[in-house]
Formats: sequence, structure tokens, C-alpha cells
Amino acid sequence: MQNTHLLLTNLAEREKATVRAILDGLYEVGSIHLINDKVSIKALRGPLKGIASFSKPVFKLFAWRWFKRNCPELITNWLYRQVRFDEKALLLEARNHELEPIEVESLRELPPEVVESLSEAQPSLSPIIEKQAAEILALRSRITLLSLMVVALGVVFCWNMFA
Repeated sequence: MQNTHLLLTNLAEREKATVRAILDGLYEVGSIHLINDKVSIKALRGPLKGIASFSKPVFKLFAWRWFKRNCPELITNWLYRQVRFDEKALLLEARNHELEPIEVESLRELPPEVVESLSEAQPSLSPIIEKQAAEILALRSRITLLSLMVVALGVVFCWNMFA
């Protein structure tokens, strides 16, 4: 598997132009699909697609770095899973992929009996769980705020462009 990883790394370096062309096409298709899927106002879709094309060079730079760093290992692991015949491990892996994302709630928002049972079961985990839940909730609110800012900037940019 180490040889496979090394060969994939060398292949990516030799075929840099091909990989970049693939990443380029993925960005075009992905950005258009994302805009069409997430933006319900049809009048905003065109200008947002134009803005997406402006960010393409930055995407190329980061995507190439990510590809070089991660893809040989990801492909090697995938290939290894394809040739492995351990059915028990395959069943466990299939179950792991079926997990639903967890809902995060602050301990303050939970009913008192749930909080008491958590603190009785593992008293040392209660502050850690509270801190992690607070961090996740704060990050989610920041993502929402940043998304709104991007949309507002897009609207202002489009307004200035057409005015």
C-alpha cells in the first residue's frame, strides 16, 4: 500500500495539468449547482455565478494544495478497502457511514433530569460537554452571520454593477 501511495503521489505531480483541469471542471459544475440549489431568487443567480468565476483562481490554488496533501492517501485507502475481504470490517464500516449528525444543545437548554443523569454518570465530562456544545453553537452562529454577509456583499456588488 505504501508503493501505491507513492505511485499516486508521483502520478499527481506528473499529471499536474490534468488534475488542475479536473479540479477546474469540478469547481464550475459544483459552484453552479450550489448556487442553483441554495439561491431561490433567480435574479441573483446570474450575478452570483459571475462572482463565483472571480474566486476560481483562489480555489485552484487551495484545491491543488489540498489534492496533493490528501488525495493520494484517500485514494490508497479506498483502493485498500476495495481489495480487502474481511466482511465483518466491511459491515462495521457500512454502519459507520449510516450515522446521523448529532443535534447539539447546551446543557442549560436540556431538561434538569437529563443534566443530572449526565453529571451523575460522568461528573468530569459535564463541563467539557458544556464547553463543546457552546463552541459548536457559537461556530454555527458565526457561519450564519458570515453567510448573510456574503449574500449582502453579493447583492451590493450586483447593485453597483447594474446601477
